[in-house]
Amino acid sequence: MSQLLPIVGPNSPEATPSIITIQRAKLKDQQLSCEFTEQRTDDAPPRAFALTCAEHVHPDLTHALSRLVPHLCLLTEQLTETADYWPDEAEELPALFESFKVTGFSMGRHQSGVTLIGQRELTGGRVLNLTTPYQSFDDEQGSYPYTGLLEATLATALAEVEAALRGKCTDYRQLDLFEQPTTTTILPFVPSPPLA
Repeated sequence: MSQLLPIVGPNSPEATPSIITIQRAKLKDQQLSCEFTEQRTDDAPPRAFALTCAEHVHPDLTHALSRLVPHLCLLTEQLTETADYWPDEAEELPALFESFKVTGFSMGRHQSGVTLIGQRELTGGRVLNLTTPYQSFDDEQGSYPYTGLLEATLATALAEVEAALRGKCTDYRQLDLFEQPTTTTILPFVPSPPLA
């Protein structure tokens, strides 16, 4: 029988780092669902996993996905590019992107391209689901002029998804459902006379 590690997880000093390759990631209700492979070493065979995290994702992951919104809008031809279309990395998305969000992505074989998945909230409150055509990072025809920027932005999102798989999430404390008051005051029963 093997000895159990005293500390299990990403902070374990005895744990060997593994190689994670993300194939699909989806964010719903602030929870990450992901399909990925993991290898213990470069020459080990990959093991496939599908995982839904119970914890809420860290804000860094939602920020990284929000950076993909301009690409979603261009690739699905929802918006056209203007002079102030591309936001800076630190600033929030401009108002023209308010009704859009990226909810996930699907990577191509060997992570050589991506399909973005998102939504647009319509004026009546209904939601239009959007899926971009597959965009190869080695696109020789140059059909999408921002392929390099898309690949760099996606690399940040992939790093955040991997960090989430390794335990990076929002710190929260669940409140006790039946929390007892610290002091109990008992009120005496005072009968009232009947009203006629």
